[in-house]
Amino acid sequence: MNIRLCAAFALIAALICAKPVAAEGDPEQGRQLGFTCLGCHGIEGQRNAYPSFRVPRLGGQGRDYIENALRAYRDGTRPHPTMHAQASSLTDTDIENLLAWFETSGTASDVATAEQVQAVAAAQVCVTCHGVDGKGVVPQPPVLAGQHADYIVHALNQYKEGTRTGNVMVAFAAALSESDIALIADYYASQDGLETLSK
Repeated sequence: MNIRLCAAFALIAALICAKPVAAEGDPEQGRQLGFTCLGCHGIEGQRNAYPSFRVPRLGGQGRDYIENALRAYRDGTRPHPTMHAQASSLTDTDIENLLAWFETSGTASDVATAEQVQAVAAAQVCVTCHGVDGKGVVPQPPVLAGQHADYIVHALNQYKEGTRTGNVMVAFAAALSESDIALIADYYASQDGLETLSK
């Protein structure tokens, strides 16, 4: 095989396998857009009206999760009337700006290992992605450490019921009992990690 043909194959393979480079957002523009986010996510203990659960903590949450959530709310593929109303007018540039602003609050992480969750059998599968073993998972799953327990219960029930779709969580949640869900939620809520937005 000649050198030019090898080089062409290498270039094609690189283009196919290359991860898209994220656009650079403007954190100041994101901060201005984020004032609306603070109306719910910036108040500790703020509750969703119905069903009732505490609004999730987003301080330190990962970029991939926030981007995927905003796009799903915008497109209507993730159900929540208030979030759909907020996200439906966001442009791709707005989302990039919001992501840049969120990143200024730092990042939290899930550091649990299978050994640490031995007493919570249902969570042993969770740490495969939401623990130290999940650092290489793409897109990066949401950080659960420090999240409100009732929000985790709500999210897992949505996956279990099929009202939140699109990934491996639907199959995982289908096998969980109510007590499994409560134990997982309490475990992750007890960990240091996410915080209420404060900017």
